[in-house]
Amino acid sequence: MTLELLEKLESKIQNAVDTIALLQMEVEELKEDKQVYAEKNGQLQTENIRLSEEHQQWQSRLSALLGKIEEAEETA
Repeated sequence: MTLELLEKLESKIQNAVDTIALLQMEVEELKEDKQVYAEKNGQLQTENIRLSEEHQQWQSRLSALLGKIEEAEETA
């Protein structure tokens, strides 16, 4: 009877160890994914800033052109 209990306990312990090892591998994969996503996020933020600045430049140029058109209409 005691031998059976020890074998069951050993089996449960082995299952727990296997599960822990599997979970540790999953954690490592998730950490790697997190790093990749963090880098991608940084790239996207940089691109967003660049595009926002470009958008602002275009708005300024268009405003200047509209101002010139209005001046030309007023003098005409």
